[in-house]
Amino acid sequence: MERTRASRDESALIERLQNGDEAAYKDAVRIYTPGMLAVARFYHTSANAEDIVQECWLTVIDAIKKFEGRSGLKTWLHRIVANRAKNRLRTTNREVSTDFGDALDPELSDRYGPSGRWQKPPAMKTDESADVLMENGALKDCLDKHLSELPETQRSALMLYETHNHKSDDICNILDISHSNLRVLIHRARQRIFLMVEHFQETGEC
Repeated sequence: MERTRASRDESALIERLQNGDEAAYKDAVRIYTPGMLAVARFYHTSANAEDIVQECWLTVIDAIKKFEGRSGLKTWLHRIVANRAKNRLRTTNREVSTDFGDALDPELSDRYGPSGRWQKPPAMKTDESADVLMENGALKDCLDKHLSELPETQRSALMLYETHNHKSDDICNILDISHSNLRVLIHRARQRIFLMVEHFQETGEC
C-alpha cells in the first residue's frame, strides 16, 4: 500500500517536473539531494560533491523531459550524479580510493571466533530503551557524529542501502562496484556503528 502510494506520488512529481513546474523542482531538490550527495561523496570530497550535485540539478531541468521511467526517479538521478562524478575524476586523472580488504576493525577482531560467530557477545546494557535514547536526541547526535567520521566510501554505501533504500543491484550499478565490494563496505560501516552503539549503551558517552 505504502509502495503504491509512493509510486503514485513519484509519478505525479515527474509529470509536474516535465511540465516545468517550479514548485515541483524545489520539492525534488529537497527530497533527492541528500541521496545524490551520498553518491557524489563516494568519489569526491564534500565540497566537490556539492558542486557536482548542483551541476546535475541544472542538467535535470532539460533531461527530465526525456525521462521514460525505465527506472525510478531516485535511481535515475543517482546515476546522473555517479556519471558526472566519474567523468570529473577522469578529467583530473584521479581515482577513488577504495579499500575493499576483508580485515575486521581492530576493536572487533577479537570478538569473533574462527567460524565467524560471536566469541565475545555484545554487551548492550542500558537503563533506557533505544527508543527513549533516540527521542531525547543523545543517541541520534552520537550516531550522526560517527556517521560523519566514516570513510566516504563506507558512508555512501551504508546511506544508499539503509537510508535511501536502494537494492544492492542498484547500488552496484550506480557506484560501479561488485556485490562483494559492496558487502565489505556496508559490513565495515556497520562494525564502526556497532562499536559506537555498544560504547554508548555501556557508558552513556559518545
